[in-house]
Amino acid sequence: MAVSGSKVVFGDVYMGELVSSCGNGFEFLKPKGVYFADRSHISCRKAGMVLRKQEQPLFVCGHYVSPTMSRNSKYNPPFGPRIKSIRTSPLPCSSSRAVHDVSFDGSSSDDQTTSLPQRAIPSEQTLTLVSGSCYLPHPAKVEKGGEDAHFICADEQAIGVADGVGGWAEVGIDAGEFARELMSNSVKAIRDEPKGSVDPARVLEKAHSSTKSQGSSTACVIALHKEGLHAINLGDSGFIVVRDGSPVFHSPVQQHGFNFTYQLESGNNGDLPSSGQVFRIPILPGDVIVAGTDGLFDNLYNNEVAAVVVHALRAGFSPESTAKEIVALARERAVDKNKQTPFAKAAQDAGYRYNGGKLDDITVVVSFITISADM
Repeated sequence: MAVSGSKVVFGDVYMGELVSSCGNGFEFLKPKGVYFADRSHISCRKAGMVLRKQEQPLFVCGHYVSPTMSRNSKYNPPFGPRIKSIRTSPLPCSSSRAVHDVSFDGSSSDDQTTSLPQRAIPSEQTLTLVSGSCYLPHPAKVEKGGEDAHFICADEQAIGVADGVGGWAEVGIDAGEFARELMSNSVKAIRDEPKGSVDPARVLEKAHSSTKSQGSSTACVIALHKEGLHAINLGDSGFIVVRDGSPVFHSPVQQHGFNFTYQLESGNNGDLPSSGQVFRIPILPGDVIVAGTDGLFDNLYNNEVAAVVVHALRAGFSPESTAKEIVALARERAVDKNKQTPFAKAAQDAGYRYNGGKLDDITVVVSFITISADM
């Protein structure tokens, strides 16, 4: 769903069907590990997955051109009526204390600044995010509302994604409610930030402190500043930066163990925002930011995502259309039992016999970095 003005877009997508047995070791899928409230029990067991016959893919896509560019927005969900929990609404602001910056290994430290080649940008010009999104639910979860959520705050030049931890379904909890509330609260916190100086770490701290739904989720929040991207990522969602056709940065995955991601939970029962990785990344006009949940990064390698971006740019696609192309390829990989994928490689490295992709929710937000002259 696209937005205008200060409104926000939320994407709700779906988790794979879980069965009680561990299968044959060849077709398992998480639930991800879950921190329970008393922290005395952690559910990390693997589950089998039944792949139902393929249904018509359900894409919901949108794009937004920032107000500093030509003002234009649209919403074009080909199968929109089948999604019941998508909503767009203005939200008030909230506040809380700030988060500490952390290093790549999770220890407290200064921000992580990535050194990338730079070209001079004329002082009279500023960088602008032109963003679009696409999300494709797991076919078995279309009616449920899903566990993923995302937002695009165009005026504030910020985006975010969250992936509810599907393992909560085993105890009757829909983690999608937590993910949606977390993203909603992130938008409130963003609107309380100084204009042009959104601090994603502080935003996530505020959002987490005010999220009360049961469940847990990963989180990634990215904001554009004059000097580049500021971002925080916790868990196995994340983002890449594509420059001149090549991936030049990828936020590292945070896991306690294979298939057991870092995750935020209400209160202090899960990981905390202070465990997230904070980034400062210089960017250039023409760079493309691709943010997504693990349904993307478990099924496509960075160079495969970059190849889609190159094709899209050459074809003159919008960010929305680019996101849809990426999602389509990720779903193709997810149902392929023979293709080597990042998830299959990680499973094999952890000692499991596993081939092919991983059917899951897929959320993608694509942002083009453009130049807009200051008025």
